[in-house]
Amino acid sequence: MTLFKLENALTAIPIPPDKSNGYEAAAGRFMSARNPRIGAVTVRRWSQILLARCSVLDLGCGHGVPVSQTLIEQGFTIYGVDASRKLVAAFRNRFPDASAECSAVEDSEFFGRTFDGVIAWGLMFLMPPEIQSFVIRKVASALNLGGKVLFTSPKESVKWRDALTDRESISLGTEQYLPC
Repeated sequence: MTLFKLENALTAIPIPPDKSNGYEAAAGRFMSARNPRIGAVTVRRWSQILLARCSVLDLGCGHGVPVSQTLIEQGFTIYGVDASRKLVAAFRNRFPDASAECSAVEDSEFFGRTFDGVIAWGLMFLMPPEIQSFVIRKVASALNLGGKVLFTSPKESVKWRDALTDRESISLGTEQYLPC
């Protein structure tokens, strides 16, 4: 094969999508900018409806502050999944006894088990609508009977640019997120 044909063959290889939605590249900025108090009170309140010491899946766990940290402090067993290698490495460093997986949430092997709670703080709207729907169905099948879910997204159906990655974020709106 000539050099020209080899170069053309290499350009034909599709570049896989960044399943971290830009957060691998923005990991350092995210960790330094993330306010460790934003969400902690809400997560603590939500955790009060869960059984003591139960298992919780943190989707888009990032480096674990404040969501996983709050839940671990409350005595829950945490499983974290994030598509950013840098954020998962920081999570594992911070919480060596928690289980963590570097994967896009829609591909997570953690969905092969069940949980008493699933939380997705600041994640859903980063994914395209069809992936959001797919993840919601996976969450529903991964919940134990009586399991609880908490995720964040604007109430309105709206699109905007993510402040750290400048990628499109999409809230489907309350009507679309409510169960049928």
